Amino acid sequence: MAPQDINIAIVGGGVGGLALALHLHQRGVTCHVFEAVPQVRELGVGITLLPHAMRELAALGLQPALEAAGIENYESAFFNRHGQFIYSELRGRHAGYALPEVGIHRGKLHKILFDAAVAQLGHAYIHTGHRFQQVTQSGDTAVLTFVDPQGQALPEIRARVVIAADGVNSAVRRSFYPDEQMVFTGINTWRGVTRFKPILTGKTYMRIGSIETGKMVIYPIVDKIDDEGHQLVNWMAEIRTQGVQQNDWNQAGRVEDVLHIFKDWAFDWLDVPALIANAESILEYPMVDKDPVDQWTFGRVTLLGDAAHPMYPRGSNGSAQALIDARTLAVELAAVPAGQDLLPALHRYESVRRPLTAKVVQTNRTTPPDFINIKVDELTQGRPFRHIDDVISQAELRQISEDYKKIAGFSLEAINK
Repeated sequence: MAPQDINIAIVGGGVGGLALALHLHQRGVTCHVFEAVPQVRELGVGITLLPHAMRELAALGLQPALEAAGIENYESAFFNRHGQFIYSELRGRHAGYALPEVGIHRGKLHKILFDAAVAQLGHAYIHTGHRFQQVTQSGDTAVLTFVDPQGQALPEIRARVVIAADGVNSAVRRSFYPDEQMVFTGINTWRGVTRFKPILTGKTYMRIGSIETGKMVIYPIVDKIDDEGHQLVNWMAEIRTQGVQQNDWNQAGRVEDVLHIFKDWAFDWLDVPALIANAESILEYPMVDKDPVDQWTFGRVTLLGDAAHPMYPRGSNGSAQALIDARTLAVELAAVPAGQDLLPALHRYESVRRPLTAKVVQTNRTTPPDFINIKVDELTQGRPFRHIDDVISQAELRQISEDYKKIAGFSLEAINK
């Protein structure tokens, strides 16, 4: 049972919430995490930990466990929908970063964070089965109400400050933006995991095609899962369709819904239909975000991660930005002298992070990492080319990639500085 009077309440035990708890504990600041699910399981599909995400996780001592559980990316490669090579670049340590770029099962990442939080903070500070209902404020206290998995009311929690880290569909955020809608522009996605022979180097992150006519993002997340050398390969399929309905969240997807889009994508180096048809699991998601807002902090409550800045899941940047939020906020809260009000720390955190993440949200819409594919499709009108150099130079493509890294915060200079 949770204590009723606490210092800092974190609503949501996902990547951002758990990272914040670990950062606070590291700095001697007590906090409690309240997670809706009764038991944390290894659910979901793949995620890429970019160098700026790994920097934050390494600071929490988690890098060895994450590297052991995933696959270090060697390169990122771009192809058109005809399977023709466009551009590639080395990634992570292979590109001179001090830190690796790692593909990993999202559930394994979450479990590593959760287990670390339980081990370091203790079971008494990590509360599962607490689904948020309401937050009210009076004077120097925020009062939280939760229900258990059966819908029964749990004891009220009184906290000095509340951090909402409850994801893209944040119930806490809805308290302050009740009429807000997701921004959906007709892009639906399907995510799958398939047992497959290594593709290209076996450590390649691939982007093929573009959203107007079908796009695949493919990368391995678990190596050598059987005696035949198969990997667990994560893939995400995207397409924009006029007048289409927004698909559901975390709903089981159907092979036939996605297979027909890519039925002709059989290249000499990859059979995309086979990758899709043999998936062990498929989930469908809408490609949505929300317009950046001009306020995260409301009295003693502030937002963090996807609850603060929901963005298109492109370039694995949502988790990275949540991890940076967590460290930034922890530093501000830890800097408050004992006995003084924590409220100014929330505003300092917001003043730093809100403008930076707003820019990432907008960039993920207009010039995302796969803008390379989009640009080439525009120049070729979707037709095959003789050689990519006839269309655009490698230097121009490299500049597109470098510009995105700078905005997202993981340029080589920024990480190694």
